[in-house]
Amino acid sequence: MSSRPTFGTIKRVVAILIAITIVLAAGIVVGQAPALFGIDDDPEATIEFEDQQQNGSAVVIDEVTLSDGGYVVITGGTDATEPLAVSDPLSAGTHENLTIDRDDDAEQDLLGRLTATVHQNTADEDDFAYAETDGAEDQPYLSAGYPVSATATVTAEEIDDGLDDSFAVEGLEIPSSATTNETMEVTAEIRNPTDLDAQQPVELRLDGRLLEWQTLDLEGGESTTVTFEVDTRGTPPGERVLGVYTDRDGIHETIELEFHTEPSVTVTDASESRVITDVAIPVDGFVAVVEDGSEDGDENDENATDETDANPEDWEILGVSDQLEPGEHEEVRVSYDENVSVDDGDELTAVIYEGDPEDREAASPYEPDADEIVVDEEALPELVETTFTVGEESTDAE
Repeated sequence: MSSRPTFGTIKRVVAILIAITIVLAAGIVVGQAPALFGIDDDPEATIEFEDQQQNGSAVVIDEVTLSDGGYVVITGGTDATEPLAVSDPLSAGTHENLTIDRDDDAEQDLLGRLTATVHQNTADEDDFAYAETDGAEDQPYLSAGYPVSATATVTAEEIDDGLDDSFAVEGLEIPSSATTNETMEVTAEIRNPTDLDAQQPVELRLDGRLLEWQTLDLEGGESTTVTFEVDTRGTPPGERVLGVYTDRDGIHETIELEFHTEPSVTVTDASESRVITDVAIPVDGFVAVVEDGSEDGDENDENATDETDANPEDWEILGVSDQLEPGEHEEVRVSYDENVSVDDGDELTAVIYEGDPEDREAASPYEPDADEIVVDEEALPELVETTFTVGEESTDAE
């Protein structure tokens, strides 16, 4: 018998080698598929931002990790939509004890309840481009659909005993709590610790924002009581830092502001062109008119109820109001989007959203705290909303 391989054997060997080559090549292609086809893993980030004492010009981020690099943006105070500070562009990886300086054009100090949000750097520039591109570039990193962020309270540093020629703040009296719809009185004891007559300003600040100031004339060693009237209307509820400051001295206290009424939205008129509502909103936000965009809809589920089965993820926003600051607002108009058609008899829902109506993707339905009760019996227990029918004159809650 000949020991030489037959032609059929050679073909089988060649076929096996070709098959092995194809499998190996396929493995390489599959392993490189995201890169070859432009598919990247979702960018990820984490951040740690602890309570701290600072002088109002900077804050320190304990740790931030970014998969693709980007920025850390500081917001807070009474306008949570305008950045108070933005970090320099950050490379991918972990950054510890990151110091972020206040923007030169920021109208308030970096004091009070502040939020640090991690943003991507998609504009390929050295400047943060989120605002100037209306949110198209440098969007926040997301985790479970929400921006990656952390919140901390930043209070003013203790002032050294050496005041030089600065007036001293010797005492501060503020209410322990107040509502967001009243005028409260704040008093402070101010002393001139020098031997010379002097004239100096005394400032009242809320979350680092200047509310009011007075100029005092004091003789050497003289003390006086200064009184400020604080109007809390338009201030978001929660813990706020209220303080009185001189040139190099100051005292601050934390005050709990409670929303003065129950969060609610009431539809007073609804037509095919617009919806009119009365709103009590405790945050910066807006009113949105939505409809259930799910394929089945609750009406097809015998066990569905308005209070338990409505899913905001299925809602389609048909129109929004202008931006609203915290407080009570009457005759808030919601106009439908240009591509939206509404007919008499359509059942829609008016919902309070927290965020900016110009950036709907980043906004979310407002969720009141557990101890806040919504008057409207048809409202979801965890959201502030009301269902209405287009064409009805009024859908006031009973």
